[in-house]
Amino acid sequence: MKSISPNLNIMIKACEKASKIIIRDFGELENLQVSKKGPKDFVTNADKKVEQALIKELSKKKYSIISEEAGSIIKEDKNNFWIIDPIDGTTNFLHGIPHFCISLAFVSNNEIISGVIFDPIKNEMFYGEKNSGAFFNNQRIRVSKKNNMDDCLFASNLEGVKNIDINLRISGSAALDLAYVASGRLDGFFQRKLNIWDIAAGILILTEAGGKISPIDIKKIKNHSIIATSENIYKDLSNLLINF
Repeated sequence: MKSISPNLNIMIKACEKASKIIIRDFGELENLQVSKKGPKDFVTNADKKVEQALIKELSKKKYSIISEEAGSIIKEDKNNFWIIDPIDGTTNFLHGIPHFCISLAFVSNNEIISGVIFDPIKNEMFYGEKNSGAFFNNQRIRVSKKNNMDDCLFASNLEGVKNIDINLRISGSAALDLAYVASGRLDGFFQRKLNIWDIAAGILILTEAGGKISPIDIKKIKNHSIIATSENIYKDLSNLLINF
């Protein structure tokens, strides 16, 4: 693996350790106890166990934490914090669909510095650090170079895209969608009503891969709307989504 910062090293190791819980529980879906926390939004025992494992590893630093299940955990260092999504794509996970991930970001003084998105089933690790590039399993990645919208493939949850003629997929994992745009597998991603833990790592990885994303307020926890793509087609996609 290329030379990385101590913080990114902790993030990667935390993902690798926590992924063992996901893989084990994914193979025993029938034994999972599921509780509802809201419409189409489920929490599993696996989700909570993964979060606990991640927090344990990341707590080697005295940084504060923002996590999907645990909420805000204020520690000695309030200017530096981790953002944790233990399983992005929980619905996929619950239905036995192998498309979900762990998403971790490190934020310092309200700026995203590092990001990791790890798909444990496919053993695919996307990561990046500010001003150091973005990588997939230790190989440098860049966004797509396509210029023609007709040749592009996009991901979204379909909200707000009526009567728009583009090639579109719904994957169920915003974090992986952003990682796929960063690596050129997808050409763009747009969605509403996203939480900061869904997108923080992906934003860093995408921008370090040469992509462009609509501005967000890192201090805002919920209800983000984003458009993410390459510089080549950002304007064209934004114009199509003028009312997005």
